[in-house]
Amino acid sequence: MKGKVETENHKLLFDTSPSAVVLRNAQKLGVDLTAVDTVILSHGHYDHSGGILPFVELNPKAKIYMQHNAGGEYYSYHGAEEGFCYIGIDKKILSLPQVQLLKGDTKLDDELKVFTVDQRAYPLPSTNKRLRELCGGEYIQDEFHHEQNLLLTAGEKKILFCGCAHNGILNVMDTLERKFGTGSLPDLVIGGFHLMKRTEFSEADTTEVTEIANRLKSYKSHFATCHCTGVPVFNQMKEIMGEQLTYVRSGDEVVVEY
Repeated sequence: MKGKVETENHKLLFDTSPSAVVLRNAQKLGVDLTAVDTVILSHGHYDHSGGILPFVELNPKAKIYMQHNAGGEYYSYHGAEEGFCYIGIDKKILSLPQVQLLKGDTKLDDELKVFTVDQRAYPLPSTNKRLRELCGGEYIQDEFHHEQNLLLTAGEKKILFCGCAHNGILNVMDTLERKFGTGSLPDLVIGGFHLMKRTEFSEADTTEVTEIANRLKSYKSHFATCHCTGVPVFNQMKEIMGEQLTYVRSGDEVVVEY
């Protein structure tokens, strides 16, 4: 996922795609990346951070915010033949002078606030099972303490950006309300739900998606999902959530009036 966000006070990137494709896409869309002042990395995976090094060659001034443990040893299990494959960030990123490592919730300014999920009321998405962290020589379940979300306040509007919502979109919403109050619940949520699978959906998978959609429907927020949600899951959720749910793709523009 990669999103260019413009507010009254900021031009920012939320994630940077897996590679220099971020530069090519921006050029095709007429987006001036040299004007970006802030980069937010949602979590420590290569497919969200791979564009950082090409980006800083073009724009060395923008501050880059990530959680202090975003540079950890994160892996994905790819089956018996391939085993565990490293999916973490390029370690060169950690030595960039622009990088600022955060420890948990941080208010950057009146517009930008990042927060982490410190406790979960709902289970992790089942699709996280193959995602691990290498600790003490063992591949343990990644608990995604390195994941952060962005709450943007623009006038009277609040917009929540989440990368993959590895912690679970329900936990992200629950944490936001618990930490900052009902008044901080967003008008718009943009991000992936990490529910896409490479294999056939089981009855348990369908039940999981249905339960998530029904709970999201109880919020007044509009959800614009993308990336790791997947079209089949989106179609299932759309039947439940109706106009409350839309799908955004690379190159799409979301305009919020405030």
